[in-house]
This record gives sequence, C-alpha cells and structure tokens, in this order.
Amino acid sequence: MTILYDYLVIGGGIVGLSTGYSLLQKYPSAKIAILEKEPELAFHQTGHNSGVIHSGIYYKPGSLKARFSREGGELLRSFCTSHEIPYEMCGKVIVATEQNELPLLQNLYNRGRENGISLSLINREQLQEIEPHASGLQAIHVKDAGIVNYKQVAQALAKVIKASGGDIFLQAKAEKITEGTEGIEVECSRQTYRTRYLINCAGLHCDRIAAIQGLQTKMKIIPFRGEYYELKPEKKHLVKHLIYPVPNPSFPFLGVHFTRMIDGHIHAGPNAVLSLKREGYRKTDFLWKDFAEVMTYPPFWKIARQHFGEGWKEMVRSFSKSVFVHSLQRLIPEVQAADLVRSENGVRAQALTHDGKLVDDFLIVSNQRSIHILNAPSPAATASLSIGREIAGKIPEPHRAPIIRLGR
Repeated sequence: MTILYDYLVIGGGIVGLSTGYSLLQKYPSAKIAILEKEPELAFHQTGHNSGVIHSGIYYKPGSLKARFSREGGELLRSFCTSHEIPYEMCGKVIVATEQNELPLLQNLYNRGRENGISLSLINREQLQEIEPHASGLQAIHVKDAGIVNYKQVAQALAKVIKASGGDIFLQAKAEKITEGTEGIEVECSRQTYRTRYLINCAGLHCDRIAAIQGLQTKMKIIPFRGEYYELKPEKKHLVKHLIYPVPNPSFPFLGVHFTRMIDGHIHAGPNAVLSLKREGYRKTDFLWKDFAEVMTYPPFWKIARQHFGEGWKEMVRSFSKSVFVHSLQRLIPEVQAADLVRSENGVRAQALTHDGKLVDDFLIVSNQRSIHILNAPSPAATASLSIGREIAGKIPEPHRAPIIRLGR
C-alpha cells in the first residue's frame, strides 16, 4: 500500500532535513517523508562541507544569502546548544596582502556593517595578535564566524524528524514525477510515494528533479570541484582560527583559505575547477552524461570566456601543488609544500542561467503543488534552518493544500 504524505522532500542533505524539521515544527500532525538516493544522509555537499558557520559578510545587503546567513547562524547555534553538538564561534580574518586590495577590503567592511555583522578593521599588528603567522597590510576581523560539523547537525535533525513521526527513506532515487487527481506521485526504483506537496532539495540534481516534474527553470547546475590540502599535525600551530583572502569581486569564489575544523584539523583550499561528474570528487571522476550536459550548454561557454583568466589559474593550481602553495603563502609565508597533504574534496552545485549568468543568491521557485530550491551552494549549510523555516512559511497547511486535477 502506498502512503499519501502531506509533504514529500527530495534530498537528505542538511537543507532537505532542515526543511522536514521546520515543517514538523510548524505542522506537528503533518505526514512527512524525506527521500534520499544514497545509502546514508548528508552524503554529498553536506558531508563534504568545510564546517564554517558563515557570517554573511560577502553577500549583497537585502539578499537571501545575507539574511539567511545571519538568521540561520543564530538558529544553528541554538539547535547545536539544545542537541549538545560542539561548535565554536572562533571568528575569522579577511586579509589584504597587496595595496590594490585595500579598497576592496574597505568595501567588504562597509558591506558587513550594512549586513549587521560584528566586525572591525585591524592593522598588521592587530592581525598578528589574532593570527601570529599571518601576513597582511590590513584585515577585517569578523567575530560572527565559527566552526561546526554539519554532518552531526544533519544526523541530529534526522533524529528529531523520526522522533516527531516523519519518515526517512534511503536508496530512494526519484526517477519519475507525475501530477494526478490525488496529488503528486514520485516513482523510485523500489517504491512509489504519493504526496499533496513536493519540496525539491536535491542539491547537485535539483535542476533534474525540476525537469522531470516538467518545470521550466531556465537554468542548469554546473558542478565545480573544490580541492583541499590539510596541514600536517606538527604544522597546525600556524593557524589559530579562520584566515581568508580578499575575494575577487568579479569571480564568484572566495579563493584558497585556511580553515580550522571543529576536530582540530586545518584545511587549506579550495580552488574551484569544473567537475566532469556532478559527484566527481577526484580529478579522474568522469560521467559522459554530466560532461555532455555542460559542454552542450551554450551559457557555459559564455561564462567560460568571461572568466577565462581566473578559470585558467584555478586549473593550474589544481595540477600544480607548488602554485597552490604559493597562493597559501600570500596569507602565511611560512607554509611549505612539505607541510601539506591531500584532503577530501567537495563539489559545489552552482546554478547557471540560460542568459549566461552565475546565480548570485539562493534561488527558490514554486508552483501550486511544489517548491524547488535551485541554487543553494555555500552558505547554505549555515543558512539551512533559516531556508527550511522560509520554505515552511510558503507552504499551505496540509488540509488546505489543493489537489490539481490534471489527469494522466
């Protein structure tokens, strides 16, 4: 027998789990299920996350990213405290290492103040009080930044969902979506699920889920692999907190930086290179379908031409450890190639529109019976509980959800 759910969430990462959690907080009696195609939750972007609790300093004032980072960070800290998940608001520094970066740093500081973030401009001496081994002309000290293990957060969310009566199904890959007289049917290889309302939180595959429902999104997910190194244990003393460069405003990635993880490890990176597979964590990972989709998507070539210079630098850094190390030495001159070992990589699901623009903000699209989160890269983990609350606020109560009578 197929159960009719009030709400069905596709995607068992932290955004999908936060959405299920928020729906059950708002509608405790609702029947909710989460479908995850992998054998475990938080397997992809959440499980390969750097663990940073972002402040929202980088994002345009008034944007969803700016608002959800701030609100989501507060919700996240409260959730972690309630569920005894370790986190630390260690703060971070954003360092200008060259004269031409000083105006960019000032602009970033102004943006941070406009976003209501606790921060201060500091000089070289003050920087070295916080990070003794860092080198820079000036820096922003961001107090509203921290670290946590997002996989632990996801596991705690899943535990609450199950305790509240929600269902979580693993190895349940959505293969077909049909709207009929009794709602929406989602066919997986082992089971068919029926729901009154569908929420797409499929991350790297969110555009495909929208497409099989028949939604015209005018965008495609382009996967970018972020490659990391890790400082050897005897060199961990070089980094006390989080150390970032001033980002290039014309390139939508933050540049290689140092991150102290909640377990004490120090990660260095990432660069950002096109992944030849949506779930391609290694250079050798390749899937023809994923590769062909990108290569035959005209907007990709437009954006590739626009960012060719920066993209080429990222490629060189990917294949040359010495070039990668040189980038890190701008922040900490003492770091040497021998101090670094390869670490786990991640893949960023970045939306690219049909007119050749990388989507800056979170992108949430809805129709009568469904809502789709179509762009949720970093800082989505930080913002996840706020995203989930926002989605729950947009969805009608279970008994008010209309049934579309489209036939089959």
